[in-house]
Amino acid sequence: MFNKEKLFAILVGSFIISIGINNFFVSFHILDGGMIGLGLIFHYKYDVSIGISILLLSIPIYIAAWVWYREFFYNSIVGFVVSSLFIDIFHWLTFNTEDVSPLVAALSGGALLGIGVGIMFLYDVSTGGLDLFGQMIADITKVNVGIMIFVIDLLVVVAGVTIITFDEIILSTIAVAATGVTTTAIVMFKESIG
Repeated sequence: MFNKEKLFAILVGSFIISIGINNFFVSFHILDGGMIGLGLIFHYKYDVSIGISILLLSIPIYIAAWVWYREFFYNSIVGFVVSSLFIDIFHWLTFNTEDVSPLVAALSGGALLGIGVGIMFLYDVSTGGLDLFGQMIADITKVNVGIMIFVIDLLVVVAGVTIITFDEIILSTIAVAATGVTTTAIVMFKESIG
């Protein structure tokens, strides 16, 4: 059930994710992993909306979640829709990144995504898509969800090698690592305090 705290976590987490994507990933042609990464691939290749691409590409995963993992479906549908829409709604909310080095952009963007996703995970909410898939696999295998998402994210970066440069692949890998480390740290912190 959604209470005020869970809704607040979804809104704050989605907003932080949108800032990371629009200011650092898009500005520096960096890929993320997961469904956001696939949305970025479609954006870079076909100049289509990132959020709408994420929504459309996630439909098969949500059908599977409805059938086999209904709890995950309910816990992620709102976070998934809000985070996807926030990426498009707040695409105008960017700041000047000319003085930001690509490495700092990769680390900052990845950390912001990790914080946004981690905040939602604290309330058992997912951004959906491949993160939802990662949650389902982590539940079955008992592997930390942050680690599982990191592996899936790297596979998406590999899928984008034809549309980004070698330097952007390295930056994307660093960004994915920053996202995974930040998300894992937040989840582990929650687990450590009970």
